[in-house]
Amino acid sequence: MGKGKVVVLGSNATRIEIQGGGTGPTGQYLNETVVPMMALVGAGYEVLLATPSGAKPYIDPASDAVQHFGGDEAAYRRGKDFFANDPSTNQGRTLRSVIEEGLDNYAGVFAPGGQGPVVDLMQDPDAGEILRHFHAAGKPTALLCHGPIISISALPRAKEFRAALIQGDRAKAAELAKGWQYAGYRMTVYSGSEEKPIEDNILHGKLYFHMPETLDLAGAKTTVGPDFEPHVIEDRELITGQNPRSDHPIAAALIAALDRKRSGV
Repeated sequence: MGKGKVVVLGSNATRIEIQGGGTGPTGQYLNETVVPMMALVGAGYEVLLATPSGAKPYIDPASDAVQHFGGDEAAYRRGKDFFANDPSTNQGRTLRSVIEEGLDNYAGVFAPGGQGPVVDLMQDPDAGEILRHFHAAGKPTALLCHGPIISISALPRAKEFRAALIQGDRAKAAELAKGWQYAGYRMTVYSGSEEKPIEDNILHGKLYFHMPETLDLAGAKTTVGPDFEPHVIEDRELITGQNPRSDHPIAAALIAALDRKRSGV
């Protein structure tokens, strides 16, 4: 028998809004998804990938590269095979179905990044319900790269909060964020300077909002480390990682937190 189950929140987004109108290509990062999932399985946990629609996440082509696996071709191939073929990534589960199954069945929750979650999961009511459950229960919650922005979904009016950001109405967004469950939490997230190469070379435009400023506006205490260096912060049940290179460190921190919770420490 395994140690318990962890639900992984995946994104179905393929495009993200850019300033001036229009959209740019986006998706979910491969290594950020599979490295922690494979580590959890190796540590004795069962994992289940679920998305808003039940369809598998679209993997951002920018992440489908050996460089995101430390230049290790074998690790890259194992990661691609896991995502393509492992039962945990192919059950077609929706977030709603996981809720209906019963969130008490899950020991923890994990959400990878890529910009996809900024589009859908950030404002998804089912993602918000899942995070509120894990917050109230004090169960390990790990969010990687752009993933920490999903914590906004715990707001009752998350859609309006996001819309206010796009409209440039920071005062309205701050008002909508009052009572946020994660206010006062120390976090890290993908930085504006890390975002710039994507804006310049892939999106060919600027996002309407960057992640650290958005979390701070909602009430978080956000800090970022050097660009593209591993960086993980733990505060209470919440574990956040800054960027793709934080994949292994956040996996280790989540496994340790799950083990502690399981042993009652």
